[in-house]
Amino acid sequence: MIYRQKIKQMLNRLQNAGITDQRVLLAMAKVPRHEYVPTGLEFQAYDEKALPIGFGQTISHPYTVAIMSQLLSVKKGDRILEIGTGSGYQAAVLCAMGAQVFTIEKIGELAKQAERRLKAAQYHFVLRTGDGSLGWHTYAPYDAIIVTAGAPIVPDDLFDQLKNRGRMLIPVGNQNEQILTLYLKEGDHMKEMEIERLNFVPLKGREGW
Repeated sequence: MIYRQKIKQMLNRLQNAGITDQRVLLAMAKVPRHEYVPTGLEFQAYDEKALPIGFGQTISHPYTVAIMSQLLSVKKGDRILEIGTGSGYQAAVLCAMGAQVFTIEKIGELAKQAERRLKAAQYHFVLRTGDGSLGWHTYAPYDAIIVTAGAPIVPDDLFDQLKNRGRMLIPVGNQNEQILTLYLKEGDHMKEMEIERLNFVPLKGREGW
């Protein structure tokens, strides 16, 4: 396989950067990242960079996907809501970790592309096109919610759709820089933990930009 060395290098970088969850590393070794980028960019897929996927959107750095997946503390069977399907890569990693993934993408064409990729990989997931900032009440409550775009605030609708003791990971800040923040729901309150500064595309929708 022509990508084997690139995958090995990616995994080494992730471990050196502090990714210790073996289930995250195994999932990222298994999911063919080069199939989630546009034609012509396949050989850059495993490099530590974000790549354009069209419509002003990107596939996140491998480290970003890895640290978010690790912070979610995914257990097999967890119901996870993803806001911002994009290429489908983050959803694929969560599926490979055994999660039940419910994912929303605002851009119709990206949603179609991601659905084709995830179906081809025979993952079990539910995807729809719509305003992810409002969440997805139909399948709530969720064990975890992951938002893969930068938000100006934490949308109340998402908080309401978490199970008690549920986890939400969301980048919060302005449109140029956000702080990746982990929230733990404890009854009517949220325990907040700032992780690190990262740059994401803006979250579009009623509770976004």
